[in-house]
Amino acid sequence: MILTDSHAHLYLDQFSADRLEMMDAALKAGVNRIFLPAIDSNTHQNLLELADQFPDSCFPMMGLHPCSVNASTVDYEIGIIEEFHSKRKFVAVGEIGIDLFWDQSQLALQQKIFAHQIDLAIKLKLPIVIHSRSAFKECYEIVKSKKATAEGKHLTGIFHCFSDGIVEAQKVIDLGGFIMGIGGVLTFKNSGVDKVVAHFGLEHFVLETDAPYLAPVPFRGKRNESAYLVHIATKMAEIKGLSIETVAKVTTENSKTIFGI
Repeated sequence: MILTDSHAHLYLDQFSADRLEMMDAALKAGVNRIFLPAIDSNTHQNLLELADQFPDSCFPMMGLHPCSVNASTVDYEIGIIEEFHSKRKFVAVGEIGIDLFWDQSQLALQQKIFAHQIDLAIKLKLPIVIHSRSAFKECYEIVKSKKATAEGKHLTGIFHCFSDGIVEAQKVIDLGGFIMGIGGVLTFKNSGVDKVVAHFGLEHFVLETDAPYLAPVPFRGKRNESAYLVHIATKMAEIKGLSIETVAKVTTENSKTIFGI
């Protein structure tokens, strides 16, 4: 059984003390494919070092996280991202998007930078990985407008940490080429994500941890890690009435379709 963690920040300081042990636990749990989304220039080097240390298991993305978008540094940050993309291969532009949970004052700038990074992905023929916390509508509208152009019609990607409803999920599916990342929130009581998973076919989902964040039950509130993906897969299998092996196989194939790996 091969499980794919489509979104994990395993290069962050939360894993500094036991990163090798954590990676070993993930591999032993069957999580053999881990995709690493970028945040900003403070952590790019750590991300790349981890990807180089585990080239058969860890696959790096490059992008600017919306929470790192601010007027004083954004030009510098985007310049670094574009330089990295010119020097080595990444599997996606990500994670990018809009976050209105913490601060709504940066919306216009986040929209501008999100659109700019989508254009970069279109140019590079790479998928995008979207952070849309409290901002599904805003992210969806930009993606839809980009998909409507001749250049962007082949744009694909993942709505990471999907936690909206059936209506929003249908909009993702209707875009064509986009799927939803399902993480530990699926195991939370009354999250509503279980209804989305029950309503749509397995072909519309990939699994993710978003480690070190959003650990699934029974580890909720603790540091998340890729080995815990098994609990998310188990919950999805339970909801769908399928074996965990089937969930692992289909969601891994879905990740291959998006990332090309």
